[in-house]
Amino acid sequence: MVEAGVGGLVAAHLLPCAGRAVVVMEADQVGGWVQSGQLGDRFRYFGSGFGRAAYGLSSPRSQAAPLETESMREVELPDADRSSPTATFRACLAAILEVSAAEVPELGDGEDVAGWRVVRWLGGLGIGIVPVRDPATFAWAGPWISLGAPDGDRWPHAVVMYGVPSGVAWDPAGPSPAPAWRHDRGFVLAALDIALARPSQPEPIAGWGGSVEGLWLASVKGRTPTPTDEADAVPGRGLRGDRHFDGLGTFPSGLPGSALTLIESEVCESFTPPLEAWEHRRNLVTRGVRLNQLVGRDFTIGEVRCRGARLCEPCKVIADYAARPVLRPLVHRGGLRADILSAGVIRLGDRLRPM
Repeated sequence: MVEAGVGGLVAAHLLPCAGRAVVVMEADQVGGWVQSGQLGDRFRYFGSGFGRAAYGLSSPRSQAAPLETESMREVELPDADRSSPTATFRACLAAILEVSAAEVPELGDGEDVAGWRVVRWLGGLGIGIVPVRDPATFAWAGPWISLGAPDGDRWPHAVVMYGVPSGVAWDPAGPSPAPAWRHDRGFVLAALDIALARPSQPEPIAGWGGSVEGLWLASVKGRTPTPTDEADAVPGRGLRGDRHFDGLGTFPSGLPGSALTLIESEVCESFTPPLEAWEHRRNLVTRGVRLNQLVGRDFTIGEVRCRGARLCEPCKVIADYAARPVLRPLVHRGGLRADILSAGVIRLGDRLRPM
């Protein structure tokens, strides 16, 4: 056992696996890493095929063609397996890794869902499984697995959790997650070697761009966003008059990726009825541009230069505002978090162009 003290990481067990050391860690409050924009973000981006799909990257299990969809995949279970802890856990592993359920090893009677069989199989993919010390308070800006049950239900099964703070994104036992969930155990999948799992730098983009179709500001968290025709963009702060500019939002301001949020109008229109600004809570609504492709890339909005920091993934906060099932449909489709690099005015109709 290797003792560690990084952001709540308390222990790491080294297990031999296929000629390598598989690190099985115990984590406590790893969501703090995510909010700090440091180690947690790296794990979120590079941990599994579930996250790589958002960037049009090939799965870590192969160098085949890029995955076809950005939306969350799911595994269909027979009715008899929907209350089984092992069957639902295998389904959650398959959904996160974007593989078929047949590729996930079968577990014997009484075998631990995160025992040697699963550890060794994941190790062959370059992935480790991290037990979470306190899943009830854990948060992660990506997928993780909770083994538990709806309040009042004795029989546990597994679900996919998502976001900071986290909510149930997919329940293999039924079409709609229970409003309240009892967490018994939690697990995160993470790359064994982050340096090897990192995606390549984005390729240049030529010949396309989009435009600003909506511009919304909310002065404090919880307040309904109001539309505006233009807003002053200030580097390191955000849009003047918005909650992120003055540090009055739900999440910390002034950190990388906190100045500006964007979402595609095409995504909003995929909902029935269309997703409104008071539900998605993003500053800019764009049209004609794939925002996911701007992560790590400089781009301009009119006269203002910006840089895509990371995906603006959904979380339980958005789900609560919307008061309808939006968390799962917005996975990898929730838009972009960006930094403002140069001062200027962003206006309705401004062109958005990658650099």
